[in-house]
Amino acid sequence: MSRTWFITGTSSGFGRLLTERLLARGDRVAATLRRPEALDDLRAAHGDRLWVAQLDVTDAARVRHVVDEAFAALGTIDVVVNNAGFGVFASVEEAADEQIRQVIETNLLGSIHVIRAALPHLRAQGHGRILQVSTAGGQTAYPNFGYYHASKWGIEGFCESVAREIEPFGIGLTIVEPGATPTGFGSALATAPIMPEYDRTPAGDIRRALADGTFSLDNDPEKIARAMIDLVDSREIPLRLPLGSDTYRDVRKSLVARLAEHDAHREVALSVVRDDLVTSG
Repeated sequence: MSRTWFITGTSSGFGRLLTERLLARGDRVAATLRRPEALDDLRAAHGDRLWVAQLDVTDAARVRHVVDEAFAALGTIDVVVNNAGFGVFASVEEAADEQIRQVIETNLLGSIHVIRAALPHLRAQGHGRILQVSTAGGQTAYPNFGYYHASKWGIEGFCESVAREIEPFGIGLTIVEPGATPTGFGSALATAPIMPEYDRTPAGDIRRALADGTFSLDNDPEKIARAMIDLVDSREIPLRLPLGSDTYRDVRKSLVARLAEHDAHREVALSVVRDDLVTSG
């Protein structure tokens, strides 16, 4: 059974891979990106099964317009993939105000704009899926990625809330968490002038690992794209889908540590309950 997909950020990386795979198997794709000419080869090969629009997800009015146009042109859209992203690689003091604004407006607010624009249409048709592309860094954290993590932890919290709100409408939402993958994302990271004060901190260690190639990129982007498609085909709707050995390892380690710390504070947590609610014994 063929489906129709709406995907942001399709010029490269997971967005491009998903678009290629879906078109090859006969699905329709509404692909959005900043430079539409980047998909000219796919348009020539697949004709009207590929609908393309220019989109900067930080422009809320433009997002609403493009989403409305896509539903009008294609009718039903079965799956919305929030994939457009921006990364900042800098320690807390190094990043420029504009870089901080851009990563939040793209990864957090941009994703929110797309979800909000799509939901009236998905509700009206009575079904749909949303795949929110996040990262292992949506549940754990690495030095020098603080502002990127701020956007990803933020969108995961938003999506966890929204998933409960939209389930009664027959709409499922899954947060997809790929690990480190050679998609070109690393080379596209925005950087900032290095402060020597941070050179001998964990921020400097991560910077050197990326520079000398010892920061491992163990995951296969093709397999990640396939896993996302397989998830939709399976009709399973987990809240989160971890993808990658590092995602599984690092997120699990983080969750175990957080739970241990949480439990360690049980006594003080319960000590602040109002006296009139404390039961004897």
